[in-house]
Amino acid sequence: MTATSLTNPPSIFMRPPQHLAFMAAPTETARDELDRLVTRYGNCHPGEADVVICLGGDGFMLETLRVILEAGLTTPVYGMNCGSVGFLMNPTDEEDLPYRLAHAQAAVIHPLRMKAVTAHGEAHEALALNDVYLFRQTRQAAKLRIDVDRLVRIPELICDGALLATPAGSTAYNLSAHGPIVPLSGNLLPLTPICPFRPRRWRGALLPSSAHVGFSVLEHDKRPVAAVADSIEIRDVVSVQAWEDRELAVTLLFDPGQTLSERIAAEQFSA
Repeated sequence: MTATSLTNPPSIFMRPPQHLAFMAAPTETARDELDRLVTRYGNCHPGEADVVICLGGDGFMLETLRVILEAGLTTPVYGMNCGSVGFLMNPTDEEDLPYRLAHAQAAVIHPLRMKAVTAHGEAHEALALNDVYLFRQTRQAAKLRIDVDRLVRIPELICDGALLATPAGSTAYNLSAHGPIVPLSGNLLPLTPICPFRPRRWRGALLPSSAHVGFSVLEHDKRPVAAVADSIEIRDVVSVQAWEDRELAVTLLFDPGQTLSERIAAEQFSA
């Protein structure tokens, strides 16, 4: 997701927000936290809220952001970590939550849109805030053709798969696949192979955020491939298109000094 964010962005609120909507992951920790926060601050519908409070981990945050996008809402989202890593989350602290929200700093993120067609001719669409990736379904390597803006760049990539990530998602699966970390304001999308066999030395590319990427599955009957947009998986695809949808955006809120831009920058210097 390409994002527009300053190093020290200002708060988006003039005063502490009072109308809060809470969404919790289906875990005991998140549900217990939900009960305490709702008792203390009340709860309202996300469409009527000043802020949506997401209680869970990074996975549930991505689900929450997709719900916000698909509902056509512009309500900012503030995450409180009730999971493990919590890269997109803030520390869980029940004290004076409206005051903390009033001083939170925003990151505006645009999702990737995926269009996939299966071997049965079914068309599917999904949004991704981390990445869109293709991955082999069987023991045999996948064979993919990759084009960028309708120009074939890789006629045949023999691999486990390939992915297109957003800047915020560049620190997730993309980084594990040895792709580059992209600054939030870089307006770049990393295209990264997953365990490439041929061409062995191709390590991916950095594309402008306006790029339209196409994946064609070669020998799909023999080498079936699945496509994934965050948590949405489509099996037996024959072609996938992915690009950044600039008409859609979500706003994430972070505590001062812990902005998403700073977290992504820090990842480049972590051991």
